[in-house]
Amino acid sequence: MLRSWSRHRVVPGLALAAVGVLLATALHEALPAVPTLTAAVLLGVAAAHLPGIRVFVRKSARAGLAMAAKRLMRVGVVLLGLQLNLADVAELGLATAGMVFCVVLATFAGTYWLGRRLNLPGDVPLLVAAGYAICGASAIGAVGQVTRSKEDDVAGAVALVTLCGTLAIAVLPVLHTALGMDTVQFGRWAGASVHDVGQVVATAQTAGPLALREAVLVKLMRVVLLAPLTAGTAVALRRSRGTRGIAGDERPPALPLFVVGFLAMILLRSTGLLDTAVLDRAAAVQHLVLASALFGLGAAANLSTLTGTSGRRMLVLGVASWGVVAGMSYAGVLLTTR
Repeated sequence: MLRSWSRHRVVPGLALAAVGVLLATALHEALPAVPTLTAAVLLGVAAAHLPGIRVFVRKSARAGLAMAAKRLMRVGVVLLGLQLNLADVAELGLATAGMVFCVVLATFAGTYWLGRRLNLPGDVPLLVAAGYAICGASAIGAVGQVTRSKEDDVAGAVALVTLCGTLAIAVLPVLHTALGMDTVQFGRWAGASVHDVGQVVATAQTAGPLALREAVLVKLMRVVLLAPLTAGTAVALRRSRGTRGIAGDERPPALPLFVVGFLAMILLRSTGLLDTAVLDRAAAVQHLVLASALFGLGAAANLSTLTGTSGRRMLVLGVASWGVVAGMSYAGVLLTTR
């Protein structure tokens, strides 16, 4: 009986997430420059603040939206592994791989350091650092699962990385010609500097199919680093928390199960055993699942946290980190393509 009641309790939130995904998809169809995942976050934020629906979101739909944000996020990260073919990524060569690794490391370390210097609360510095360095909201969700971060910390970080990633869609194409970059260079720059996969696609496609291909390959090289990042975070937490977790929680596993699944999907894709039709269906499912999770995360965001003193410090961190990742990746692309 308890299980049945619990299932009924999550239905309103899951239904609302499904509606949000449909609206995000329709918005993307009407405005192709706006990725579905970005639209899902923004619609979630809007739903949490619109007078006519926010009470429903905060009360009746909360349990289902929380389930979408947590459990569906894990499923989405696992399926994200099917987008990665190690052979394709290896085509970029050691120089590009080294450049990507250095950009990711510097972005992560610099963002985390600055976030701590700005005295941002809780896990916000770690979450924002992961989002900027790896793959936007997906990375924030994955690291948030490992750290068991507060809902407000995760939602705030997602809102920040979505805002800056959306700005990149408008700004980077304008700088393409101004900076004298050729098509390949621009594609790699987009892949190395823009946060979310969908935002990378929206940015790079403005320069044509060659730029888009280079951007996606570089971006997926960054996504590969999601596994060591989450595993490293889990190991650090195990050491800092000792034999028991905070408030009696057990220590997080050294390698979370969803990260194991993510790695397994990469290996499966790299074997070549899956045909294009299967991969296309899996990509469609992954997109819908992640959109549902991001709608749930967006619905947990409280815009008032971005208008107070802490919010202004978050905006400073976001703009500074955006400048670091864009500048370093620009220099790295020029050095590795000459």
